[in-house]
Amino acid sequence: METIALENNKRVLSQSATATLGIPLYLYATVFASLCVAVGINWDISWHMSIGRDGLLSAPHIAVYLGAVIAGGFSAYEVFRISFWGNHTDKAKSVKFWGIFYGSLGSMFCIWGALAMLTSAPFDDWWHNTYGLDVTILSPPHTVLALGIIMVQFGAIISVLAVMNQSPGDMAAKKKKVLSAMFAISAGFLLCMVFTLVSEFLRRGNMHNVSFYQVSALAFPIFLVSISRAYPGKWGATFMAAIYSLFMMVMAWILPLFPAEPMLGPVLNRITNFQAFNFPILLIFPALAIDYIFAKFQNWNDWKLSILTAFAFVLVLMAFQWPFGDFLQSPYARNWFFAQESWYYAIPPDFEYRYAFQPWRVSSGMALLQGTAIAIGLGFISIRLGLAWGNWMKKVQR
Repeated sequence: METIALENNKRVLSQSATATLGIPLYLYATVFASLCVAVGINWDISWHMSIGRDGLLSAPHIAVYLGAVIAGGFSAYEVFRISFWGNHTDKAKSVKFWGIFYGSLGSMFCIWGALAMLTSAPFDDWWHNTYGLDVTILSPPHTVLALGIIMVQFGAIISVLAVMNQSPGDMAAKKKKVLSAMFAISAGFLLCMVFTLVSEFLRRGNMHNVSFYQVSALAFPIFLVSISRAYPGKWGATFMAAIYSLFMMVMAWILPLFPAEPMLGPVLNRITNFQAFNFPILLIFPALAIDYIFAKFQNWNDWKLSILTAFAFVLVLMAFQWPFGDFLQSPYARNWFFAQESWYYAIPPDFEYRYAFQPWRVSSGMALLQGTAIAIGLGFISIRLGLAWGNWMKKVQR
């Protein structure tokens, strides 16, 4: 009897520890996989700017593949564990699919995303061998890769969110803080990927063109708003933008420390080190505005909230990014911190508009007003979708 009682006590203590402090290992794995992918993508773009052609197993590609293997592998293990060895409680907290398998919705996203990422690898290598160096970020194999990456990063967010939503009232404070941090970090890496996809429209030379703000208003609010709505605190969008900003700055500071030289012609700009990809755009300020509005006007319906937030996002971004564009073109930004001396090896270093806005691309007068109105309209659409998406994420428990 004493032995049975002792075993029962051990079981109760173990269950209590798991309930208060235990976080499934696959959650850590998926968040780490998001980091690997973000590093690999940023590094790969810098590689193309600095070296040119890369191989299937170049270092940046390995970082991306590692993220896919980790996210897919740990998530697949979790699915198999629950499906074949899990108890009734585990299965009740999971989603059933194909009539056999049980797992969290986030795990399934990670598995599907990892398969897409690994499938894109030989496709991308064949594409390069057939057509040569890419002239755009969104080539067909890169599109497959991007979709896979977004699925993995979204899977990490949903996996963390499901655990947070299962027992929010009973969760220990320490566990809640760790999960909140993992949620914000995963969201920040997702924002890095979204920025990368649209970065061709968001170059320094476009910061005085209204198209910069139209693309930003369409691409970013849906993610910032959905995360702000689903985050278990007040500053979800701000944390997301802060992680994105910090990551982009750290990569811009670290990569130029390593040697690199062009290996594919034409070489018009002789360089000896990796060139930084991009300094982050100032999304932190509209993100602060989003979180403030959501806290201040939380009783408003989503339609009114979308209108106000759309105006705030576009006007705040323009108020900070437009003059910041002038600063980035100035000699004061040509240093290690802002990394504006980085330049693609195939463009002459004395290019006339390297540090100047092309006059025909600067929006002014009625074109600026009309373009800003369009940006606000696009922002409204993005924000309304983001609110609906965030409302759904708040309910995810599997």
